[in-house]
Amino acid sequence: MALLVVLERLSPAQRVAFVLHDVFGLAFEEVAEIVGRTPAAVRQLAARARRDVGSGVPRFEPTAADQRAALDAFVRACAEGDAAALVHVLAPDVVLRGDGGGRVPALRAPVAGADAVAQVLLGWRLPHAVEPALVNGAPGLVLRDAQDVLSVVALTVRDGVITAIDVVRNPDKLRGVVAP
Repeated sequence: MALLVVLERLSPAQRVAFVLHDVFGLAFEEVAEIVGRTPAAVRQLAARARRDVGSGVPRFEPTAADQRAALDAFVRACAEGDAAALVHVLAPDVVLRGDGGGRVPALRAPVAGADAVAQVLLGWRLPHAVEPALVNGAPGLVLRDAQDVLSVVALTVRDGVITAIDVVRNPDKLRGVVAP
């Protein structure tokens, strides 16, 4: 999930140059042949991608206590329908993404900005159970109805606020989810 979030920040050309060169180790000349650009252009794309990736990575990871505090404030604000408290725990440029895999209703496009994300979240009906869980090694949520897992919510916390919310609803991706 983290790699996908990072790659979404890059333009398609930067993504190709970064993945083929920095991840798979292809020479710039090989990447240039694949993408139909000059080696110098590919070198520049990879450098920009590295800069863009690096600029979005926090220098210090949030502590487990910071992550848990943000999660608790987030759950409380959603449960109480408190828009002001929810906006307070969200970064101004927070992004909400959803994945239904085309099989279940989900967001059609990412939603950005604290006010817009809060409005969307508060418009959703709360499920039967909201259970804290580790999601990709960080505090998150498993949302359930009476029968099965509905969604897994991963939160990215930086500087005490939530900067990204990723909601996975695709049943194919949730088959292996076990109760927290």
